[in-house]
Amino acid sequence: MFLKRILLVCLLLAISLPAQAQNEIIPVEGYSTQVGIMVFMLDDMKDRITNDVKELSLEQTDFLFDDKANSIGAIMMHLIATEAYYQTETLEGRPWTEEEKELYATAGGLGAESRDGLKGKPIQYYLDLWDEVRKKSHKGLQEKDDEWFAQQIDEGINNHYVWYHVLEHAASHMGQISLIKARLPQ
Repeated sequence: MFLKRILLVCLLLAISLPAQAQNEIIPVEGYSTQVGIMVFMLDDMKDRITNDVKELSLEQTDFLFDDKANSIGAIMMHLIATEAYYQTETLEGRPWTEEEKELYATAGGLGAESRDGLKGKPIQYYLDLWDEVRKKSHKGLQEKDDEWFAQQIDEGINNHYVWYHVLEHAASHMGQISLIKARLPQ
C-alpha cells in the first residue's frame, strides 16, 4: 500500500511538471527581455483567440445578436487595425498610408460603420490578415530593445504601455467574442 502511494505521488508529480512549464511567461528568444515577454503574451493571447474562432462559419463570423452588437468578424478586424495602428506609430514612426487607412479605418472604431461595412469575409480572412500584421510586429519589435520599450512617446505614455494596451485590448475583446459565441443560433 505504501509503495502504491509513492508511485501515485511520483506519477502525479511527473504529470504536473510539463503542465507547470506551460504556465510560465518566458521572454521569446531573439528579443530583449522585456520586449520578449510582451511578444510572448501577445502571441499567447492571439493563439487563444484564434483557437476560439478558427472553426466559425461565415454566418457565425457575421452574426449580430442585436442592432447594437458587433460581429466577431468586425471585432477581429478591430483587433488587427489596433495592432496595425500602434505598429506603424511606434515601430515605424509614421501614420497610416492611404492604403492602410482604406483597409483598417472602418474597424478602428467599432459601431454602425463597422457593423455594416465588415461582412462577407470568412474567419480565415481575418486570421490570415492578423498573421501578416503580427509578422510585421515581430520584425519591428525584434529591432527594438528594453531601453526603447521604456522610452516616453507622450506625456505619461511609453512604448511598453502602448503594447500593453494592444494586449489588454485583445483580452477585452476576447470576452466579447465569447459572449457573441454564446448567443449564436443553435
